[in-house]
Amino acid sequence: MVEEGGRKRLPPYVSYRTFLNFAERLEREMPARIDRSYWSDRLAGSTGTQLMGALRFLGLIDANGIPTSQLRQLVSAKGEKRAELLRQIATESYNFVLGGSFDFHIATYAQLEEVFHRNFELADDVNRKCIKFFVALASDAGIPLSTFITKRVRTLAASPGAKAKRKSARLNRNLIIPHEVVDELTAKFPIFDPGWSDEVKLKWFDAFDKLLTRSSVKGRK
Repeated sequence: MVEEGGRKRLPPYVSYRTFLNFAERLEREMPARIDRSYWSDRLAGSTGTQLMGALRFLGLIDANGIPTSQLRQLVSAKGEKRAELLRQIATESYNFVLGGSFDFHIATYAQLEEVFHRNFELADDVNRKCIKFFVALASDAGIPLSTFITKRVRTLAASPGAKAKRKSARLNRNLIIPHEVVDELTAKFPIFDPGWSDEVKLKWFDAFDKLLTRSSVKGRK
């Protein structure tokens, strides 16, 4: 189990496509350190924070954002070599699923949910996103998960509720909040506490980033 500062790191719940796109960018040029100054021109603050958490959980950067040898190998690997590296990364990072008594070859989706929740005590929506990333990674790594799991993930992604949520998210991104309202909301926003759990920190960053993104504050002189 990956831990930092006595607490378990959260499994990735950023979009797997975002992870792949970022890896492609790194293939063109690898920075000495992956930090906000590097990714802020491409990713929103909350997405970037989630991606950094994913890279740390997978052992692809260290606590200071320095790329590991595993990341350097991964971004340049192709074909079966890439799948082999992904299997190694998945097996090490998701040992609580792939390395124990849990039989992922025949397990149901609900059983997989229980494993993630038991190990990390995540909220249901975060739990689902973590599982979605894991299943996508396992697929690219050639790890044969049960059809009960893979079919359920595809069903959830194609459900009317999921589509409506994605449409709502797109509309919300285009919503502009007057800066007077932003100032009032920001004043009432909870003060960031470094002692919070990683999950609470990520939710704070996500909410604060959305508030700023939807505002007209960037256009003020």
